[in-house]
Amino acid sequence: MVNITHKSSTLRQAIAIGELKVSKKETIDAIVNKQVPKGDVFEFSRAAGLLACKKTYEVIPDCHPLPIEYASITHEIVDLSIIIRVEVHTIYKTGVEVEAMHGVSITALTMYDMLKPIDDGIQISSIRLESKKGGKSDIKYAYPETVKAAVITCSDSISKGNNIDVSGDVIEAKLKLHKLDVTHREAVADDYDTIQIKTKELIEKGYQLILFTGGTGLSPRDVTPDAIRPLLDREVPGIMEVARNYGQQRTPYAMLSRGVAGFIGDSLIITMPGSPRGAEETMDALFPYILHVFRVKEGVRHN
Repeated sequence: MVNITHKSSTLRQAIAIGELKVSKKETIDAIVNKQVPKGDVFEFSRAAGLLACKKTYEVIPDCHPLPIEYASITHEIVDLSIIIRVEVHTIYKTGVEVEAMHGVSITALTMYDMLKPIDDGIQISSIRLESKKGGKSDIKYAYPETVKAAVITCSDSISKGNNIDVSGDVIEAKLKLHKLDVTHREAVADDYDTIQIKTKELIEKGYQLILFTGGTGLSPRDVTPDAIRPLLDREVPGIMEVARNYGQQRTPYAMLSRGVAGFIGDSLIITMPGSPRGAEETMDALFPYILHVFRVKEGVRHN
């Protein structure tokens, strides 16, 4: 199975459709009048389809078990065809496209099984995904080429050249996945004044996204949030709330991070943990979703 532990749970929706075609009008009449010997075709097949949606992971090896929060199955008669429509919703880390198509398949097969004693010309066809929503594909974020990004590592040892800046590498690699190039990368000491000076310098140079890693913990030298917070024109508490919540689901120590985030003018500043794992998890929690703020700042709205 694909590893989805790094993903965030969001509302996911999928609609799948399929067609079951009978060979004679008498079959349609029997369905509508509930005269099929095996029972009510629509109700039995709907129940089977609902079970199929819920149990998809049990029969398709790479599908993850996920909570089905909503499922709807409808039948529409068009001449000698019955159009099956299955809609599935979940709040989870992966989509429900396969669950919706599996629901259509089993609904159609159940109908076939119930109708075959009275019609030997039934065909099932055109099972397909009609639409899906949720996940990264729906996120409307800033055009990458408009965002000038910098990554600053706050660490006494790294700034002196005694250690390798692994966290900075992690952050830069994550940004590249979202087509964002880091045009300034630097390590500075864990010093209040130095951090403030560097922040102001980057603001003056027009950097719109400034990511700090390191100095967000509880040791005496962890002063990054203390240096950044007084400079913020508008703090955005929800950013770090999301990051800490994401981290807390993976390690009990995420609650100890004092990271802050917000705007200085039109520049977004985010402070994140100095450990490679902490930096990676914060990036996974926030990106690409956080890039939407640049569109909001430009006055672009999305439903």
